[in-house]
Amino acid sequence: MLYFDHSATTPTDPQVLDLMQWVAKENFGNPSSIHKFGQKARATIEKARRQVADALNAKPRNIIFTGSGTEANNMVLHNLLFSKNKHVITSAIEHPAIFKTLKKMKIFGVTVTIIPVDKFGLIKLEKIESTIQNDTGLITIMHANNEVGTIQPLNEISKIAKKHNIIFHSDAVQIPGKLLLDVVNVGSDLMSFSAHKFYGPKGVGFLYCQDAIKLNPLIIGGGQESKRRAGTENTAGITGLGLAMELASKFLEKNRKHLTSLEEHFKTRLAQIYPSVKFNGHPEKHLPGLVSATFPKIASEVMLVNLDMNNIAVSSGSACSSGVVKPSEVLKAMGISNELNVSTLRISFGKDNTLAEVDQLLDVISEILKKYSII
Repeated sequence: MLYFDHSATTPTDPQVLDLMQWVAKENFGNPSSIHKFGQKARATIEKARRQVADALNAKPRNIIFTGSGTEANNMVLHNLLFSKNKHVITSAIEHPAIFKTLKKMKIFGVTVTIIPVDKFGLIKLEKIESTIQNDTGLITIMHANNEVGTIQPLNEISKIAKKHNIIFHSDAVQIPGKLLLDVVNVGSDLMSFSAHKFYGPKGVGFLYCQDAIKLNPLIIGGGQESKRRAGTENTAGITGLGLAMELASKFLEKNRKHLTSLEEHFKTRLAQIYPSVKFNGHPEKHLPGLVSATFPKIASEVMLVNLDMNNIAVSSGSACSSGVVKPSEVLKAMGISNELNVSTLRISFGKDNTLAEVDQLLDVISEILKKYSII
């Protein structure tokens, strides 16, 4: 089966799997124990912390391991409960881990201003500064959108946040392995990541937290992660994350060029096969290898089912619930009509996909469109 849904999750790298298996067998000690078994486990965790920090140009003490990118986002948002400034500025295309959490937190006095995006999915910078209030305590804007791939101007947002002494957070789970990320240059105070997005294991992520931020723990118990995230650490998972991050950094340029070539080949041929196709997101400021394509006159669920029957996995640009395709909130925010919204697919290529596989995908898409008399 051909897999083109890497923005949802990536297959775990074989090197990462091998390392995790070895760690689970040999370094099973509790990292908080003072005996040699515990010391060995602790050493592997701290090595992973250094690998992550090196990849981001951060300090190891700025890396907090979590159970997911979602948990990292929740840590940041729940920190507002300990602040007198409970107003949040966010964008109209954030992940549900941001939107749904903020909605739940309204009962605690948290208020939210949602900034619109343009037709390319880019944040409107002037709206951020104009909506800052005396009690604004956080600006949270994702680095790159998971549906259309549009990259936000974090440097400019960071300057606005610093000018007004506001904490700035970014959900950056889609970035490793695709774009160079230097946290010092970007200027974000907090950034969330998830290992399974860059060929690491599921169930482990991390939060970058710069020194000046006082972070209250979301999970309370022991003193793990410098008292910021309680619970016995997932040693094997963290070790796998560390290696996956190192590999993502080491082969960044090679993989970026490869993903870009696959994307360009796909878009060029698809436009020839079906000239009516529409590509969503910013034409230049977007993640390599992620394509949001709208197929007028054919529903995305029809395309998905037929592709799956041909052993090809892609994703819908819409959220599926109980068998009913609903318009994507991201595409709606970009001004895309409901009719086109529910005719959109997301194709996200990975480092191990080949041009031959992309051609197979294109050939099947062509056959489906012919089958339904679209072309």
